[in-house]
Amino acid sequence: MNAQVKALTQQQLIIEDLTVQFGERIVVENLSLHLSAGKCIALVGESGSGKSVTARSIVGLAGAGAKVQAKTFQYGEHNLLQLSERQWRKIRGKDIGFILQDALVSLDPLRPIGQEIYETLAAHGCGNRHQRQEGVLQLLQQVGIPEPELRVKQRSEQLSGGLRQRALIANALALNPSLIIADEPTTALDATVQARILDVLQEIKTRGSSLLLISHDLAVVAKLADEVLVLHHGNVLEQGPIQQILKNPQHAYTKSLLAALPAEHPRGYRLTSNQQNDRPQSHICVDDQPLLVAQSLAKRYLGPDKQWRQIIEQIDISLFAGRTLGIVGESGSGKSTVAKIVLGLLQPDAGQVTFSGEIWNGTGEWAVAEKKRRLRRHEISVIYQDPLSSFDPRWSVGQILEDALEVGQVPESERKKQVRELLHKVRLPAELSNRRPLQLSGGQRQRVAIARAIASKPKIIVCDEPVSALDVSVQAQVLDLLDELQEEMGVAYLFISHDLGVIRHVSDDVVVMSQGRIVEQGTTEQVFKNPQHPYTQQLLAAVPRLIAGEEKIESKHPWVVFQWAC
Repeated sequence: MNAQVKALTQQQLIIEDLTVQFGERIVVENLSLHLSAGKCIALVGESGSGKSVTARSIVGLAGAGAKVQAKTFQYGEHNLLQLSERQWRKIRGKDIGFILQDALVSLDPLRPIGQEIYETLAAHGCGNRHQRQEGVLQLLQQVGIPEPELRVKQRSEQLSGGLRQRALIANALALNPSLIIADEPTTALDATVQARILDVLQEIKTRGSSLLLISHDLAVVAKLADEVLVLHHGNVLEQGPIQQILKNPQHAYTKSLLAALPAEHPRGYRLTSNQQNDRPQSHICVDDQPLLVAQSLAKRYLGPDKQWRQIIEQIDISLFAGRTLGIVGESGSGKSTVAKIVLGLLQPDAGQVTFSGEIWNGTGEWAVAEKKRRLRRHEISVIYQDPLSSFDPRWSVGQILEDALEVGQVPESERKKQVRELLHKVRLPAELSNRRPLQLSGGQRQRVAIARAIASKPKIIVCDEPVSALDVSVQAQVLDLLDELQEEMGVAYLFISHDLGVIRHVSDDVVVMSQGRIVEQGTTEQVFKNPQHPYTQQLLAAVPRLIAGEEKIESKHPWVVFQWAC
């Protein structure tokens, strides 16, 4: 055993009766855990359960006004309740690594990602300039970022969500910390990249580091965790070995979390009530003519290295009224580009899109002026992954929905009444109309986004990763809501997601994309039960299953332990 691994095995995180409160509000109460080297403990629960506050307390970042108390709060030789800010700066990153969930706000938008990782190494005096530069490239390659020599020069805004998350993970692991706190580390990642990151985290466990994992994805938890704590409103409802919690849960709340997993249930199954819908699992389309058809779509862009890259090529899809077409593929496969062309927000270099038999978007002889398209724009709406960034923060919920009703040509005298009806339709109380987006929870914001999308009574809604940022129980509620609205309104969904479990649950038909091309398409059952293309087979094989203690990760991407002199 080398000196570094020996040092790692001596580190333990011991927490007894941790309580965190802000003023009179207790957000974590009497939480206890003992995390040994080479082990993983997972914190599972809904948004607001206290998971992230616990994690931030361990790195001294609980927040302004937080009162952190514990009988024991120890990591290795450090009493975490008695560290000065100067001492914390030496520990964070080097001894305790922290992988945050929201890469967009966690990375500096003004610096290239390579510079950010380089400065992490430099701040702790690790290696010389050449070693740090080489180390940055190796780190980016290690977490599965393609073309690291190109990406190292790009800022966070120039990267996809998946690439940003991988850069954040590389930064957190750069100094080989002995304790890794991972807050939803794979939420924004597609199946194959997620599998790679799980390989990396498993390898880190193998070399002796400990892992505190926060995740709403119980299949991910099943792959990595040795022990699970189920939290609800700051209290630990259930705690024990992974096999016990997943195979024989005792608390009703834990059972509800397991029941809400979309991958475990077929199309038409209500995730929030454990009951089958009255409607059949597969929709039968009355109209045999597609509502929207995209033919031979192609698009390329000029990269920062002045090289042209083909984003999509020869894309052909058809969307029928009342049905859901799922588009799945890795980050960078071209899914969002197809969505932007369908929405008329991006003009293709080749091909055309027809909507209700009329040209909607295209190039050359098929080009459509935006002035003409604007007359029908209310018939196609969109639900974004991050509704907060798509709302005007100065507007109230009522103003946001009234604006959407105006686009839908609803008379001003009717808008107040229809705002209340929209909120009722998405299961929100009418009094929320006076609140601003920042005053809402993530689930409430996503419901407002859905209300805005249906306000103009569209024929098509493009759903671009609409539930990827939500915890499992809120995700289940939103998926059930979308299903009910489709049944009521007959709207067609173009549903884009990296989560194959979600795609399988919501879709009637599926398109699989890789490197800008469609490699396979068909009904959901055909694609998932009998995939024909090697890429589809690889994608499905990479999805973590909810089988505790039976499938173990065998790392295919051993993590390089950098021998930094720091």
